[in-house]
Amino acid sequence: MRRLAVVGDVATTPEQLAADLYAAHRLSLVRLAVLLVDDIAAAEDVVHDVFASLLTGGKQLRDPDAAVGYLRRGVVNRARSALRRRRTARAYTPPEDASRAGPDDLAVLSEEHREVCAALQTLPTRQREVLVLRYYSDLSEIQIADALGISRGTVKSTASRALAALEKKLEGQR
Repeated sequence: MRRLAVVGDVATTPEQLAADLYAAHRLSLVRLAVLLVDDIAAAEDVVHDVFASLLTGGKQLRDPDAAVGYLRRGVVNRARSALRRRRTARAYTPPEDASRAGPDDLAVLSEEHREVCAALQTLPTRQREVLVLRYYSDLSEIQIADALGISRGTVKSTASRALAALEKKLEGQR
C-alpha cells in the first residue's frame, strides 16, 4: 500500500515528492556539500545518497515543508562522514614494499643481512641479547635492564663492547 503525500491541495506519491524536491533543491544542496567536502564529485555523491535514503529509508515525511531541512541535515551529516573517511584514508600509510628495490639492491641487502647475522652469532650471549633487544626490539636501556635483570650501566657498557666487536668482525670480512 502506497502512502500519499499532500503538497498544498495536490496529492502525490513519495517518489513524485522526492523528484520535485530534487528538481527544486538539488543545486543548492550540491553547493552546500561542495563547501563542506571541497570536491564536486564527492558533493554530488553526498546529495544523491541523501535523496536515495529519503526514498529507501522507510521514513515517510510527515511534513513535506520540513523536507528541505531534513535534506540539508542529511547533506551535512553525510559530508561529515565523507570527510572522516577521507581523513582516515589519508592517514593510512601502507607498509614499505621491499619489492620496489631492484634485484641488485636486494642481493646486496641480503648479503649484508647475512653477514651481520653471522657476526652477531659469534658474540657472547649477553652482548647478542643486548643488541637484539636494543636494535631489533627497539627497547630502551631501562627496558633492556629490566628484561635481562642487569643494571642500566651494564646495558650501556655491554652494548658498547658488542658494537665494537661487531664492527671489528664485519670489517675483517671485507
